[in-house]
Amino acid sequence: MTGANGDADDVARAPWIPGPRRSADDHADLTADPTVAPATDPAAQTPDAAAEADVPDEPDVPQLTHRVLKSLLGAWALSACSAGETRAVEDHLTECAPCAEEALRLRDAVALLHEDRDLDLDPLLRSRVLENCLGRRPARVPVPEWVTPYDAETARLDALLRDIGESEWHAPVRLKWYEDERVTRRKTTVAGVIGHLLAVDGLVTSALGIKDPLGAGVPELSPTERTEAFWSALDRPPNRALRGPWRDQTHTLIRTVSFAGRGVGDLTVTYKDFALPLRDSLLERAFECWVHADDIANAVAYPYAPPSGAHLHGMIDLAARLLPAALAGRRRSGLAAPARHLVAAGAPGRSLHLEVEGAGGGHWYIALDSPAAVGSPDLAVAQVAMDGVEFCQLVAGHISPEEAAAGQDGDREAIRDVLSAAASLSRL
Repeated sequence: MTGANGDADDVARAPWIPGPRRSADDHADLTADPTVAPATDPAAQTPDAAAEADVPDEPDVPQLTHRVLKSLLGAWALSACSAGETRAVEDHLTECAPCAEEALRLRDAVALLHEDRDLDLDPLLRSRVLENCLGRRPARVPVPEWVTPYDAETARLDALLRDIGESEWHAPVRLKWYEDERVTRRKTTVAGVIGHLLAVDGLVTSALGIKDPLGAGVPELSPTERTEAFWSALDRPPNRALRGPWRDQTHTLIRTVSFAGRGVGDLTVTYKDFALPLRDSLLERAFECWVHADDIANAVAYPYAPPSGAHLHGMIDLAARLLPAALAGRRRSGLAAPARHLVAAGAPGRSLHLEVEGAGGGHWYIALDSPAAVGSPDLAVAQVAMDGVEFCQLVAGHISPEEAAAGQDGDREAIRDVLSAAASLSRL
């Protein structure tokens, strides 16, 4: 246009922010039996209270310390706790991020003990777990809807990085993009790709006032220049040590935006030669994260699925909205045919009907003659039909306009110009 080290940030990526753990938990008296409820005076009970005591509506939830609850996580994962202990543990997991992470690991380990199950995790497992959790307990600090594609794609890439071995961090990766009317290639490694994402995401963090990975006082650089500067500043070849800084940066970015409140999505992020609102910038970063995660997966022979249909639709929509301006820029450079019928800003103009099929698909009308015009089905002079993932591969510069297996009908010149403009949206 993202661990095995067991730190708490894995859980903080979920669309809620855990509250602080009570300091008293670490200093509680562990010698007392926490399962013994305080004695009550039978004479003090009212008839209604006595009647209610005979009805076991809810399990008695013991008041357990943090250490005791942590010691129960293994039994909880094996479903070996009493009803009261189970309720106490699960209530605690909503408040303590380290315990919640450990609980998820233990449950995953228990699942792997079943021999009749596939060891490859369902790529939709995370979204189902989050949906179930949020259905039971609303998020305290919800992640804005427009941030969820970035949250999802960085989490998926992080899961891939967690699974690969030490040597695979140095596996060769060929980055591809469309430049000077041809597909350009640059050789790096898996670790180098993470360094690239870390450096370019720094454009977003800088706009939010978060520390820039290139350091303070960095002049305005393009994404390519930032990447080259970051790689050059490393005192040794990039390795798996980059995962921690990249991961921390994505978590901090998501938390900052979640706490920022309304209006932050309109903040401008400058890419030197162009600018995007923050909401579009994070969608663009989600797109690049997916594309480069796929590059890494191909390099290490790791199965990797496209984004969910809703997130893929948003990425395609962003590219479609950028196409009129890209087409106008190519026209000024003499790379596209002259405009045939200029219209006033906001008026319908000559258009190309882009039909994207499959998950995330839809219909878009691309204004051909002016970036300020409105695409119109009544003024469509051409139609292009493509698969959603293939269209994204074109926008990423992984395939050339000539290689795109598109169904084409109508004005051939308009079709060629729009496909070339789509490919020109790519960069390192």
